[in-house]
Amino acid sequence: MDPIDVTYHDEVGFLDGKNRDWQDWIMKLLLLAKKEIGKDNNLEMSINFVDEDRSHEINLKYRDKDRPTDVISFAIEDGEDAIDLSAFEDDPDFQEDIGDLFMCPSVIKRHSKEYGTGFDREFGYTVVHGFLHLNGYDHIKPDEAKEMFGIQGKVLEECGLPLYPDQLDEGRGK
Repeated sequence: MDPIDVTYHDEVGFLDGKNRDWQDWIMKLLLLAKKEIGKDNNLEMSINFVDEDRSHEINLKYRDKDRPTDVISFAIEDGEDAIDLSAFEDDPDFQEDIGDLFMCPSVIKRHSKEYGTGFDREFGYTVVHGFLHLNGYDHIKPDEAKEMFGIQGKVLEECGLPLYPDQLDEGRGK
């Protein structure tokens, strides 16, 4: 499977962490999620690492939520009118731009402590969750949530980052 073309913008120095090659680790998660949802075409996206002030500002402006959050996704195709990509299937150079993620490592770290999940599991959860949103998945209705969190659970399990049993249907759970 072709790698996903990810452009990174790191406003907080997150990728400078010496304990892991974060870009390789993120790509592993993204490729497993891509495989799980059956996307065969080339994808491109951006991941922006931001601080809590910027996360708060974006969350307030675009989601009307007055707090910082772990991840905000801006999908290119965000609505009922899906773009027909079949005309591009045979073009090996075509890449579908699925959108942008804004991730806040300090909120992810805080959540990992609040939920008792550990940073790796919480970070992996956030990456996969944002990627699924960029690909049209949502968790507003119970049946949508069950599908989305089921996919997340399978991907995280494959990476050795299993969810709690109640998270498979309802998201974060605890």
